[in-house]
Amino acid sequence: MENNYISMKNINKSFGKVVANRNINLAVRRGEIHALLGENGSGKSTLMNMLSGVYTPDSGSIFIKGKEVQFAAPKDAIEAGIGMIYQHFKLIDVMTAKENIILGRKNSFLMNEKTLSDKIRDMSARFGLDIDPDKKVYNMSVGEKQTLEILKVLYRGAEILILDEPTAVLTPQETEKLFKIMRKMKEEGCAVIFITHKLNEVMEVADRITVLRKGETVMTVDKADTNPKHLTELMMGCPADLSIKRIETEKNNVAMEVRNLSAVNSEGIKVLKGMSFDIYSSEILGVAGIAGSGQKELCEAIAGLHPVKQGEIVFNGENLVGKSPAEIITKGVSLSFIPEDRLGMGLVASMDIVNNVVLKLYQKQKGIFIDRKPAEQKSVEIIERLSIQTPGIKHPVRMLSGGNIQKVLLGRELDSRPQVLITAYPVRGLDVNSCYTIYDLLNEEKRKGVAILYIGEDLDVLLELCDRIMVICAGEITGIVDARYTTKEQIGLMMTGTVNLMKEGEKSEHDNANNYTSH
Repeated sequence: MENNYISMKNINKSFGKVVANRNINLAVRRGEIHALLGENGSGKSTLMNMLSGVYTPDSGSIFIKGKEVQFAAPKDAIEAGIGMIYQHFKLIDVMTAKENIILGRKNSFLMNEKTLSDKIRDMSARFGLDIDPDKKVYNMSVGEKQTLEILKVLYRGAEILILDEPTAVLTPQETEKLFKIMRKMKEEGCAVIFITHKLNEVMEVADRITVLRKGETVMTVDKADTNPKHLTELMMGCPADLSIKRIETEKNNVAMEVRNLSAVNSEGIKVLKGMSFDIYSSEILGVAGIAGSGQKELCEAIAGLHPVKQGEIVFNGENLVGKSPAEIITKGVSLSFIPEDRLGMGLVASMDIVNNVVLKLYQKQKGIFIDRKPAEQKSVEIIERLSIQTPGIKHPVRMLSGGNIQKVLLGRELDSRPQVLITAYPVRGLDVNSCYTIYDLLNEEKRKGVAILYIGEDLDVLLELCDRIMVICAGEITGIVDARYTTKEQIGLMMTGTVNLMKEGEKSEHDNANNYTSH
């Protein structure tokens, strides 16, 4: 135990009748990067929430540096040297980096500003963190914000760092920077716990890997003794095929044309800047970009949810700009939209599956009374088709896991038999098995002739699943490339605006399209 920074022994945690953790054991050594893997609902988050003081175990013991500890609140974990970086950053946008770092610290208002800045710079140099103490958070990139979160917990004395899906919204270049930081922390003797679904990243940066399944520890393995296929089988409990199949189809018909599309946000800032592109039937057009580059506004503009300042969205010969979602539906336009915010926009959390399906069907029914039987039948079909884990069709959606919520939403949208399907981050935070189920469903729709706009954050998936990839940066298109003939590094450069094919005299979208369909 002397070499272990962390030992969690026989940890149990239940929420009512639901057992989240059952006799889990986890040991993390000094100076190692330890990956924690498992499908959605396997107990990873619950386990880490107990280590960071959010939950208290029902039974079992936690040892930090050989000493047993009991955390009643997150501040107890922080005092024990544990820092957790969540997927959603906890930063104040209008404050500077150093103001965020000292926020909530005792006597912080008495601290000399120059002394604080010097201390932050010294710590940044020690751990290889590139951060300007006086830079406002709202001027930072996603990678800089994450670096600031890491610096914040290190400044507070953390020697054990928990990273929850840290690369979800990073470019390949930002991910590599993060890995360098993690390796530097390892060299400094820190312990890093790395929670992710990306097996290629686990194999690149982890020293050891612990796999959880259904709330229990399956195995802890050295990276040298395993591979992605083996890890997937440990997570799922059965053999798995990790290949994403890009099916080849005829792509001669343009399903939707977007021309010179521009839009502003509520503050009058231009978020879409003259976007022009086509989507073909039987095509998956991927969209890559740093978070906040206009993906959300593009989806919502096409679906009639965000006002368009200028431009056209032509579908079946008709311009959709200016029409509400209800008008689009009544005109017979079959446009399905899976939003980024599953429970904020996609589904009503307090309603059950049936009522959420009714929301999609009622507009097609005649009369003032709603016939619920079709919705109940469709709910049963969706549950069976997508293997949704739920006690029944009347179970509140908010009580489901993230993966099952996403399946309900996707199943409902696909049931409307769309001609164009817009999907924003459909596999975000999902386990491997759920991800591949959704990839297969998208390919099935593609085979039926559906045009799919797929906004994703995993560049490996975009390259394997999509036919073309449209890269956007700060609201404008920086390139549209054939997924078969490009690399992650090239896409990363376009995501940051370092390379802009559209401004470098490359072919127009129409020329690219003609070349694309001729392959």
